Amino acid sequence: MALKFRTVRCALGLGAALILTVVPADAQFTGHYPPGVEGVKGGTLPPPGVYLRNYNIGYWADELEVGGLPPSFDFEISALVFAPRLVWITNAKLFGGYYGADILIPFGFVDWEQGVQGAPGHMDDDYFGLGDIFVEPVTISWHGDRFDAGVGYGFWAATGDFDRDRPPVFGKGFWSHMLTAGGTWYPDAGKKWSFSLLNRYEFHHEHEDFDITPGQTLTMEWGLSRAVTETVEVGIAGYYQQQTTDDDGPGAGDVKDHVVALGPEVNVAIAKWGLFASLRYNHEFEANDRPKGETFTLTLTKRF
Repeated sequence: MALKFRTVRCALGLGAALILTVVPADAQFTGHYPPGVEGVKGGTLPPPGVYLRNYNIGYWADELEVGGLPPSFDFEISALVFAPRLVWITNAKLFGGYYGADILIPFGFVDWEQGVQGAPGHMDDDYFGLGDIFVEPVTISWHGDRFDAGVGYGFWAATGDFDRDRPPVFGKGFWSHMLTAGGTWYPDAGKKWSFSLLNRYEFHHEHEDFDITPGQTLTMEWGLSRAVTETVEVGIAGYYQQQTTDDDGPGAGDVKDHVVALGPEVNVAIAKWGLFASLRYNHEFEANDRPKGETFTLTLTKRF
């Protein structure tokens, strides 16, 4: 049985992994936030100060976990994404925690192909694009002897380059609100071990080009690490993302996509430069109604 489809859609959010999904005749959409952006100690916000964090992400996939595709259907996408994020944590207190705010602007390059070679509907293209801007006007963070915790509210503005005839890696075509809550627990007094959990929940507005409001999206990211020296930390990090409600509108589908991934991470602090570097690899080993791929993320954080 042939599957009717328009194009492959993908989402880029906070400077990192790419989440894709096919948009069949009953269109499906994913959320803005890319899982796996924050790995080890993802539930920890930094102490008061001004920081520039740059996410550098490479993503590649050639598996599309969608039922009904013909055996001769080809699919491949690769992307290189850069997302500078300016973070300001103030000394002002709110509910006993430090108040902060941040803004992020993603951009990058995408090369993609999908369809049956030589058949109508086969597409092959590459492009450079500006992404949807993320603004987080409110974060609150707490730091205890054995824990860190944080909450926040932010929104994704539909400022990116959206085109219905190509994967919207950098522009989704709709606005979203996002709530964040997470924390990091240190089992030992020396804080050599850490376990973190970060939760994101997105509420989406109606798409600007379709009369469809995408379903809400839950993302959970976790990390387990151990400091091997005063400046080097190793661990594993993973994520789970799930559409939790149906899309709403004419022609909206009832399939809820999800993806699960896991991989290693290495963190290095370079004190003389005031720089913190994180290198992470995530392998997506389970997916539904979306591609299944590999992500490499290099995150550089500089305090001013």
